[in-house]
Amino acid sequence: MNSDWRVLPLAAFAAVPAVHAMEYLSIEAAQRAAFPDATAFVPLSVDLPADARARLAEIARPPGARDPRAWRAMAGAKTLGTFYVDAVIGKQEYIDYALAVDPAGRVLRLEVLVYRETHGWEIRNDRWRSQFAGKTAQDPVAINADIANISGATLSSRHVSDGVRRLLAIDAILRTR
Repeated sequence: MNSDWRVLPLAAFAAVPAVHAMEYLSIEAAQRAAFPDATAFVPLSVDLPADARARLAEIARPPGARDPRAWRAMAGAKTLGTFYVDAVIGKQEYIDYALAVDPAGRVLRLEVLVYRETHGWEIRNDRWRSQFAGKTAQDPVAINADIANISGATLSSRHVSDGVRRLLAIDAILRTR
């Protein structure tokens, strides 16, 4: 009896790249790295009214994205900033990332929490992520404008940049409420 039929299905899987989630930081570790002096992280509602959502859709894409999770970083009664956790699609899989913003709306830190793609992991590079420090909702926060692209990670670079721009727009809206 010929058992070659078993080899073909197994060989077909050899060409499929393995995709696995690599967790680099937990939310709690990223919060502590961004706000080492914080004594508490207080959950914050990001439930925006319809007019704010309309403004957000004009400023940042994707307009239909889900709301991020957010916390106020506190040191006693003093607000140190806001910490956001969001996800954007890379090429095919989600990239979970965190953004720390100071009370004036400037980026303090960007962290990649979970990366699931087979390519483009270079967005975790400190040098690339450091480009976001100091950015505000008034900055373009766009590839080839004020953020450099990474060859081989173009979609991840673009989508994380779009996500940061969206979070900065949300932060600006929340600070005016």
